[in-house]
Amino acid sequence: MKKYLFVSFLLLTLAISVNAQVKHTFAIADGNFVLDGKSIQIHSGEMHYARIPKPYWRHRLKMMKAMGLNAVATYVFWNYHETAPGVWDFKSDNKNIAEYIKIAQEEGLLVILRPGPYVCAEWEFGGYPWFLQKVPNMVIRGNNPQYLAATKAYFTALYGQVKNLLVTNGGPIIMVQGENEFGSYVAQRKDIPLEDHKKYSAAVFQQLKDVGFNVPFFTSDGSWLFEGGALPGALPTANGEGDITKLKDVVNKFNDGKGPYMVAEFYPGWLDHWAEPFPKVKTESTVKQTQKYLDNNVSFNYYMVHGGTNFGFTSGANYDNKHDIQPDLTSYDYDAPISEAGWATEKYNALRELLKKPETPAVPAKTPIITIPNIVLSKAVDLEDLKNKITPVNADKPLSFEELNQGHGYVWYSKKFNQPISGKLELNGLRDYALVYVNGVKVAELNSYYKRYECEIDIPFNATLDIVVENMGRINYGAKIINSTKGIISPVIINGQTITDNWDMYKLPMDVVPNLTAAKNTATAGRPAIYQGSFNLTKTGDTFLDMRDWGKGVVFINGINIGRYWSVGPQQTLYVPGCWLKSGKNDIVIFEQKNDVLQKSVKSIETPILEELRPEKGL
Repeated sequence: MKKYLFVSFLLLTLAISVNAQVKHTFAIADGNFVLDGKSIQIHSGEMHYARIPKPYWRHRLKMMKAMGLNAVATYVFWNYHETAPGVWDFKSDNKNIAEYIKIAQEEGLLVILRPGPYVCAEWEFGGYPWFLQKVPNMVIRGNNPQYLAATKAYFTALYGQVKNLLVTNGGPIIMVQGENEFGSYVAQRKDIPLEDHKKYSAAVFQQLKDVGFNVPFFTSDGSWLFEGGALPGALPTANGEGDITKLKDVVNKFNDGKGPYMVAEFYPGWLDHWAEPFPKVKTESTVKQTQKYLDNNVSFNYYMVHGGTNFGFTSGANYDNKHDIQPDLTSYDYDAPISEAGWATEKYNALRELLKKPETPAVPAKTPIITIPNIVLSKAVDLEDLKNKITPVNADKPLSFEELNQGHGYVWYSKKFNQPISGKLELNGLRDYALVYVNGVKVAELNSYYKRYECEIDIPFNATLDIVVENMGRINYGAKIINSTKGIISPVIINGQTITDNWDMYKLPMDVVPNLTAAKNTATAGRPAIYQGSFNLTKTGDTFLDMRDWGKGVVFINGINIGRYWSVGPQQTLYVPGCWLKSGKNDIVIFEQKNDVLQKSVKSIETPILEELRPEKGL
């Protein structure tokens, strides 16, 4: 019997191995996508490895397969992998993109790779490493040697990870995108000649080919933006285009009069900002548009099919005429067919009914859900206690995050006044959110979203002015992406006077969980504080921290920064993946910036709250 089981196991292992190594061919030929010599229609969904805990990758890919899709598309986030200049990480935590692609292949999905170098994606700085801004004479997304040297290094590092996963080498990657939505950038940056834009996009495209990517290429733009974004030798695809006739006409114009036709971003949901309503896309309209694509042989990629979460400080920001910054939520639920926690939604079920075939697998079981009714917070420590253990940087003026060689988190700016001064405090160079204190008492909250850059202030003799500044995410879309420095980036002015000399700056990147081992309970209401607690579990599962009683800050669970919360909403909960919890003792640390009320506990609930606005608390 043992011998029989061993032989059976051996044969099964061999079968799996052979199946995983089946080599496919893929081409764009005669107006079609051609897989193994047969024309196919691509039914893809966008899903980003960095927004899903690694232990859940396979479950989410199975969810896609069960929805009836045959491909997964993913951006590659340059700044997720180049953690410091020349320091690359493709292995730790969620960063093993090669493994993500291999799992997709094992689950029977083709892969569409979108390496940028710019990705937008509501991701911090559109995927660019923040330290590029420190390189002399570099202009991102531009035709200059400093930038192109950096993109070449990135593409080279990425190719080293995925070369064996290209369809030409037996892998599942069938297509690679050249740049990303470049036509919109051309339209926004009319101060740059079109010829220079074209030189840049051609140079980046050539770099992809030079480092070794040898699969079909495509571009992705709004249908009215192909003039700036299309690249010779790459298939143009139209983002969000629902008019079939228009789609085919514009692709024909830029692709020698023929297809294939694809919508590389078909939006079943939409992105979300803090302090703004949660947008919704009706299931009926998504199903109806999908049917149009199916009937007209138009391939598509749902952006997003599953959004996931902007853990830590990975969320980016937009802007408009009313707001100098519109920071993106921690949740990237996107009203997608698969929810933030990986659940099948009404939209998912309706699309599955439309797309499934006899061989489509069953929907995977839902990850278990738990609630934690009361997590007691045993410590509450004034942030100043941690700040006092940091050696400050001293300068004659406030320095930006970049000048301080800090990418994310917070900087505490401090200035001692030997003479009294009062009047209007102007922080026109604030990026992005500040709490202002005089002798430890909060006098104002300023921020770029509400364009609140000034307040009345009264600083007595021998007093200290403290300004705690948060980077809420660098711009990820639009012309202003090139101006993404953070902190205080212009002079501090009080009563018309520029305040210089002896500014102390304390770096608080919050890149690791604060250590409160030796700290005492020193927190008081109205001052930023760090809370610590623990809770015991007999079983693990996904859950949602209820932050409705809190102000603004970030939460660490078992040392992992699960993201920002802000009372303005619409997001009032934080997703806690069960795979990051453990049986027995678990630790929680909360950095609460506003701390208007001292907190004693926090709880979790079993469903997320993503549509509850409280704008009055942001004023």
